[in-house]
Amino acid sequence: MHDVLVIGGGPGGYAAAIRAAQLGGRVALIEAADLGGTCVNRGCIPSKVWMRAAYLKYWMVRAGEFGLKSEYKGLDIKVLVERKNEVGMDIRAGMKALLQKNGVELITGHGVFKNSREVVVDKKTCAAKKIIIATGSSLAVPEMKGLTEALMTSDQFFNLEDLPSSVLVVGDGPIEVELASMLANFDVETTLVAPGRRILPEEDRETSQRLGQALREQGLTIVTDTVIQSVEKSGSRFKAVMGEKILEADRILVGSRGSNTDGLGLEQAGIETGDDGTVRVNDRLETSVKGVYAIGDVAGGWMLSHAASAMGVTASENAMGSDTIFRSDLVPRGLWTNPEAAAVGLTEEQAERAGYEVEVGDFPYPVNGLAMLRGQVDGGVKVISDAKNREILGVHIVGAGATEIIGEAVMALQLECTAEELAHTIRLHPTFSECMMDAGRDLEGWALYLPPK
Repeated sequence: MHDVLVIGGGPGGYAAAIRAAQLGGRVALIEAADLGGTCVNRGCIPSKVWMRAAYLKYWMVRAGEFGLKSEYKGLDIKVLVERKNEVGMDIRAGMKALLQKNGVELITGHGVFKNSREVVVDKKTCAAKKIIIATGSSLAVPEMKGLTEALMTSDQFFNLEDLPSSVLVVGDGPIEVELASMLANFDVETTLVAPGRRILPEEDRETSQRLGQALREQGLTIVTDTVIQSVEKSGSRFKAVMGEKILEADRILVGSRGSNTDGLGLEQAGIETGDDGTVRVNDRLETSVKGVYAIGDVAGGWMLSHAASAMGVTASENAMGSDTIFRSDLVPRGLWTNPEAAAVGLTEEQAERAGYEVEVGDFPYPVNGLAMLRGQVDGGVKVISDAKNREILGVHIVGAGATEIIGEAVMALQLECTAEELAHTIRLHPTFSECMMDAGRDLEGWALYLPPK
């Protein structure tokens, strides 16, 4: 019998298996397909390879601003896809080697619960004292009349042989915004069709406004408060019908995802799921059945690979005898758009709804020296604090380096940093991270490089 059995070999399951083994457990990891899950094979890694290419193309076009003579002659998509495949292959090989070195048994196949302590994989029963569900997510294509022929999924996108000339991207979340930004940077006529009043509705309003403005200036069309009702064939293209409004495009791109719980046999183990199909967990990541945990996309939440990895560590430590709470409030969010965007903690609206007396500090990128000299002046840093005890409640960044700078914001929240402490920190100059310090100073009312309020 294993001490810990992990179902799913994505970032969460991988981290969970290794951490349990480090703690002395006899561990097995079940994976039905490729190690790395969505992140390595169809999500984080492929998308960032593509985003890097889009970023380099953007700066090739702008190189003349720095006196460099260059010419963008087009995209060799075959080379880009090969690079994406090679990076994924290298990561998977590294994962497999580390599992072996940590003594984790890798079982290939689809796991189905027989009961709360046994999982069947291809007619073979695996028993364990504790089980961690880490089965991730898969595409959740919306029901839409006529969509099938026009559909291009995010899974398909990263293996394209040619870029379409025009695309409608459906949705307003981070996946859809990233894909739309990337396509626009590759000169594809791109329209982002958002059902809500703004893109990124779960993020701070300032983030939506700052990023939306920058992306529109790069050629992306954003249509809000709009739902595609049906799709019709129109020659070699497709018409998306949205009430009285009709938009035409070569393809319609969908990136929404849902938790992988079908075919797991959760009911046979007595494991409860929510109305959205995700597995219910407590703050220790334990399901309704004692000794069975769930992490990552299958447990809902932000559906982020780094959240899954952190959850995997917590779940394994608890499975091996600890009693640790998972701090979901410390999970950072990020977009690798151009400019980048990142956040952690509460938005201004959430803080107000929670009853805090909110104070806000803000420092715009156009005043930052490094942003000015590099020509990356889109964005700014917004810091939210509790007016009573000055504790920082949330940080929201749009701008170059946002996905790196947010790490120090996570640490600030974890250590219960105050606005005064943030204002009195020291940063290298010139750096983008100075904006964090300057936003803290603005919050404290003594910003050095902004006009007096």
